[in-house]
Amino acid sequence: MFNINNKIEDDKKIFNILKKEKKRQENQINLIASENYASKAILSAQGSIFTNKYAEGNINNRYYAGCKYIDEIEHLAISRAKKLFKVKYVNVQPHSGSQANFAAYFAVLKNGDKILGMKLSHGGHLTHGSSVNFSGRMYNFIYYETNKNGKIDYLQLEKLAIKHKPKMIVGGFSSYSRVCNWKKIRKIADKINAYFLVDISHIAGLIISGLYSNPIPHAHIITSTTHKTLSGPRGGIIMSNYNDEKLFKKIDSAVFPGTQGGPLMHAILAKAISFKEALSNNFKNYQIQIIKNINAMIKIFKKENFEIVFKKTSNHLFLLDLRKYYTTGIEIENCLSNANIIVNKNGIPNDTTNFLITSGIRIGSPAITRRGFKEKESTKISHWIIKIIKNKNNKNIINTIKRKVKILCKKYPIYK
Repeated sequence: MFNINNKIEDDKKIFNILKKEKKRQENQINLIASENYASKAILSAQGSIFTNKYAEGNINNRYYAGCKYIDEIEHLAISRAKKLFKVKYVNVQPHSGSQANFAAYFAVLKNGDKILGMKLSHGGHLTHGSSVNFSGRMYNFIYYETNKNGKIDYLQLEKLAIKHKPKMIVGGFSSYSRVCNWKKIRKIADKINAYFLVDISHIAGLIISGLYSNPIPHAHIITSTTHKTLSGPRGGIIMSNYNDEKLFKKIDSAVFPGTQGGPLMHAILAKAISFKEALSNNFKNYQIQIIKNINAMIKIFKKENFEIVFKKTSNHLFLLDLRKYYTTGIEIENCLSNANIIVNKNGIPNDTTNFLITSGIRIGSPAITRRGFKEKESTKISHWIIKIIKNKNNKNIINTIKRKVKILCKKYPIYK
């Protein structure tokens, strides 16, 4: 008979891989802008008995019995999110940010409708119209870009909007490092009677802490992940502060039954915990340190005359253009990985390589800040990265830095 009390330690192969991954995370410096470390409370929630329950439908309107406490948790998650983001409407059921965007499009658009979004190589996201993604296959995307000064080209955006008259304009990004003028984009959307959707997945934590321009007063629909700067579980959320009950119902229907079946209630439990964590004063202090750390890092790269894509940063990340060093994003990603420094290769404007190679890397500070690094450590990491880029074929230098990385990481354990 199957033993329901089996523990993960009983599966030796799985447990060994788990231990190796824990060791990897503890011994490596994580600079991936879209990653973070969830609290122990969130980890416990995602491994809780809420994983056992099917709960298709919405609060007080489920397709299964036994959802009394499921409803309580989802109601708590929604109420906390409303308080956190200061919005009228929240749906916490999307499994991911991509699912949130899928449902948001599905709620108000038809297949083939035109959408105006930021070009991927200029900072946009896969779900903002990439040809290899559902968004680019189901909808007719037109792309706005950044200008030579590193800012969104709002004049081009407006011209494209007037010419093509898309049903929706998408704001938000995955690698853009400047401030967005949400009010200006909303005015353009209103000119052509389009929906304005803003994906705040990367900057949610900064926005609620008052450290980045807030799109919520200007957008019809807001989507986000619940990890990244928000530091919660991997998952998605859809919100709106627009006074339109019909829109809210359309979104609910687009999530279920439109694009998803049963919600992941263990993830919603974890989301509820993360929203409470984000309502604390300590959370704002954490976000302030994210900004301090990324500015300390970029200062060193500028001093060493590295090319910063988009010229500067106003959030938690920046991109390096590696072309003057006759190297690629994938090569430097691999070299840094060998030194236990984890970044991701990233396309840049006018990149002549493909997205498996790229001419840039993306650097972010949320994860290192989460484990306690401050400006001193961030500066040190920047010097290590620069040394590796300039000596990418020198294994002795890479191994020396790797030893230093391990010593630094030991001083700042992720989970104590």
